[in-house]
Amino acid sequence: MPELPEVETVRAGLASKIIGSRVVDISISDARSLKRHVLGPKHFVDELLGQSFLAVVRRGKFLWLPLSDSRALVGHLGMSGQMLLRDKGHDPDPQTRVVISVESQSGQLLEVRFVDQRIFGSLAIEDLVPTSDRAPGGFSPESPVSSSIPSVVAHIARDLLDANFNIDSVATKMQARASGIKRVLLDQNLLSGIGNIYADESLWLARLHYDQPANSITREKLTELIVIATGVLERAVIQGGTSFDEQYKNVNGESGYFSQSLNAYGQAGKPCPRCGTEIKRIAWANRGSHFCSTCQRLAT
Repeated sequence: MPELPEVETVRAGLASKIIGSRVVDISISDARSLKRHVLGPKHFVDELLGQSFLAVVRRGKFLWLPLSDSRALVGHLGMSGQMLLRDKGHDPDPQTRVVISVESQSGQLLEVRFVDQRIFGSLAIEDLVPTSDRAPGGFSPESPVSSSIPSVVAHIARDLLDANFNIDSVATKMQARASGIKRVLLDQNLLSGIGNIYADESLWLARLHYDQPANSITREKLTELIVIATGVLERAVIQGGTSFDEQYKNVNGESGYFSQSLNAYGQAGKPCPRCGTEIKRIAWANRGSHFCSTCQRLAT
């Protein structure tokens, strides 16, 4: 599933072209991509047509485009969703489910194509509600963001790249958890945006075993881990995220290349870049954990 760096890459790509643009046409070829818009495809079209996108905002892995002070178009990429930005008349993209045609402020005609191979992603128009802390809803440096958030995203915690992320508060909450530290990193109600790839990378850099109970780790070490994870996410954003196959693309249809910088995730059988021990992959929570058994020992 795309994690924060991949979604941020898509967000920034959309923001560079469509802020202030007006929706002039909508084509739906597969209504399953609107499954979370409970009032159906016709209502989706009626609500969106003629609206203007005021910003492109992200929190964790969620993306939304405010339409007004009370509504927003919410996109979730799921396992294989892509939001491609094409000029009008560009060659068709396979597995395109929804096309939103817009006219930019300069008069350019563009298409936002929602492409999804496995149809786990979705588009929906959602109500905006006030944020619990009254701070801006999410990350969008190009344009002002109101202190509101889509109702379906309201339970998601702030992410590490959010200016209002509180590292001290999160470290305190982490130290109160008895779960393994990787489970804690993946808890989107505590801190959002980190998935399997960036959890494994952050834990390798911090020399922490994925199953080390969070409450056995010092406050200083947990703070260090958060700082390390922030750096990992920032570097991944710069490199356009991580692509292993055709499922994740940025808005131009190009792959990210952070996979070339990975030290642990996907490196099973290769020597640890730090000590030379073979990187292991262990089945964990219906996925895998990649780690170095020498550098990342489980402390007792």
